[in-house]
Amino acid sequence: MRIIAGERRGLQLKSLKGENTRPTSGKVKESIFNIIGPYFNGGVVVELFGGSGALSLETLSRGAERAYIFEKNRLACDVIRANVEKCKYEEKVQLYQQDARNAVKLFSQLDEKIDYLFIDPPYAEEKFYQLAAQAVEANLLSEDAMIICEHDKKVNLPEAFGPFTIKKANTYGNIALTIYEKRG
Repeated sequence: MRIIAGERRGLQLKSLKGENTRPTSGKVKESIFNIIGPYFNGGVVVELFGGSGALSLETLSRGAERAYIFEKNRLACDVIRANVEKCKYEEKVQLYQQDARNAVKLFSQLDEKIDYLFIDPPYAEEKFYQLAAQAVEANLLSEDAMIICEHDKKVNLPEAFGPFTIKKANTYGNIALTIYEKRG
């Protein structure tokens, strides 16, 4: 697994061995960034279910300002820390060793708006996609925010989370990608 583009392009990242985390494949990651924009001029990233932190680190490499990563697994947090250090993004990343269900409450205490919300829970855990609805209800997303959900293709996500509607939905084998943006 590596950073695909930007200032850290080509940098190899670690991932947690075993089945506790499931890294986003290069093909899916490339598709995400083709849809949400190949490069960014700032912005705040929140990654729920961080795993290796690869999505946040890719976004930072492409120009995002800051990333907040939530991951409850201690070993996965160790991998994320190692990847953040390797990328030299210690000043740009805030890692929370917390259950993602605490993210809305924790983020509500910050004076920030989310520009890119990545939700990539274990595939069978459909209930976790409601965290997007909670973030919208708590008014945590910026006007131009995008919600990016990676999930099993059998999981049917809603057409909208509040004013955020599906911009793009694709499948890649058993993996599906659903991206939401605010309707005009």
